[in-house]
Amino acid sequence: MIEKIISFSIRNRLIVLGVAAILFGWGLYSVDRNPVDAIPDLSENQVIVYTEWMGRSPQIIEDQITYPLVSNLQGVPNVKSIRANSMFGMSFVFVIFNDDTDIYWARTRVLERLNYAQRLLPDQVVPTLGPDGTGVGHIFWYTLDAPGFDLAELRTLQDWYIRFALQNVPGVSEVASFGGFQKQYQIAIDPHKLNFYNIPLSTVLSAVKSNNNDVGGRTFEMSGSSYLIRGLGYIKNLDDIRKIPLGTFNSVPVTVQDVAAVQTGGELRLGITEENGQGEVVGGIVVMRYGENARELIDQVKMKMEEVEKGLPPGVKFKIVYDRSDLIDAAVATLREALIEEILVVSLVILIFLFHFRSALVAMITIPLSVLIGFILMNVFDVTSNIMSLGGIALAIGDLVDAGIVMVENAYRNLSEGEGVS
Repeated sequence: MIEKIISFSIRNRLIVLGVAAILFGWGLYSVDRNPVDAIPDLSENQVIVYTEWMGRSPQIIEDQITYPLVSNLQGVPNVKSIRANSMFGMSFVFVIFNDDTDIYWARTRVLERLNYAQRLLPDQVVPTLGPDGTGVGHIFWYTLDAPGFDLAELRTLQDWYIRFALQNVPGVSEVASFGGFQKQYQIAIDPHKLNFYNIPLSTVLSAVKSNNNDVGGRTFEMSGSSYLIRGLGYIKNLDDIRKIPLGTFNSVPVTVQDVAAVQTGGELRLGITEENGQGEVVGGIVVMRYGENARELIDQVKMKMEEVEKGLPPGVKFKIVYDRSDLIDAAVATLREALIEEILVVSLVILIFLFHFRSALVAMITIPLSVLIGFILMNVFDVTSNIMSLGGIALAIGDLVDAGIVMVENAYRNLSEGEGVS
């Protein structure tokens, strides 16, 4: 069989050159289209269900949220296992699917079960799906370098401006914020004053909720024009909260400020984020979606950050903490150097020992062509370019070089002895 292939190739050189040219072009296209990353994604095919119920102990979270969710997620098609973790105020359920399951099909099936399990959970507790990213999806970290700004201001800027802008970049699954203080309007109720005015706690909660709302009305026609009527009732500052009425005591109106201290503060934090021991910082983590090209996505995120930085307050700048593109470039450069060096070494060896340029040309063509064919197969089997796959190609070049030298030397010897195939 091999002899027939060799004979056919010798007699039909133009066809062989044409096929080689097609493979070369296809290989270049595959190199350009193949996703590039530094770390191979060996994480499991999973869907994360996150549920928040702040202020509850881990035991309550386990009994009233985690257990009902895990029980109802049993039986989802293609599920390999289900793991769960309950902590203070939060529940995490990890649904592990088979490796060949489409991740977005899996997320849809989990969402169907969550709609059914919602009725078993406490009121106002809503489970949500985690981002459609992998365990190695954290490709880019940044912090905000802003001397003179407090942590609450920077966290507000991150949550309400920067995060939304970066999430618009195609391929970004989530921009997770970290550090700082999330601003809250806090009402510290004095139970002794509630008891004095004989006002239950539920009345305070209901009054604050009902007084922070816009209401709509019908249209009003006058002089041939139609006007929309609506009531504007959203809270805008602390004084609006203080003046919310709760009832009367001896014909005297009682407001929130009579039974509570109203202030702004930060949400309860379970940890802090600092950089190089120089103090707390605020920043974000860019999470990549499944199957995206990490190198191209990082470039797009950096371009978007340049646009966003123009709209930031004076003195606020981005500071890159972790950029995986450096490691990606190093991995690609390693393969490029290995390929160039081995082509040069093989060509020099053949030229020195055989002193025959056409023989050296065989190795110079077959080595890069074989590498390009490898990239074609990587695209077919959805294998990304990473440290492991590129390292495998670099090692395989050594084996290919050995075979090329042996075959060229043998062909040259046969030709020199006049025993070439006619």
